Amino acid sequence: VQVVESGGGLVQPGGSLRLSCAASGSIYSINFMGWYRRPPGKERELVAGITNGGDTNYADSVKGRCTISRDNAKNTVTLQMNGLKDEDTAVYYCSAVVTNSASVTINYWGKGTLVTVSS
Repeated sequence: VQVVESGGGLVQPGGSLRLSCAASGSIYSINFMGWYRRPPGKERELVAGITNGGDTNYADSVKGRCTISRDNAKNTVTLQMNGLKDEDTAVYYCSAVVTNSASVTINYWGKGTLVTVSS
């Protein structure tokens, strides 16, 4: 299974950015897809997650500014980020909890995409 992110870049404070992630390979189902981030010098943290039933959760720091959505048919997840702040600067990672046809569940990660918020 491959998990590939796209959409990072440089954005000014107050701006918006849309991150996309696609999972491909031997997939029977994806139970959960999420976005995590690792700010410079800090631990990785959950930004937002969504189940295959559409239930979502967000970090308090991004509530009201970010929206996560997914397309179960395409195995993709998107994170729309608005009102970006300097503290949103981080490497953003996509996570997919995948169950294969042998009923084995594995958490796969993308390589990350850098988001820099700066004027």
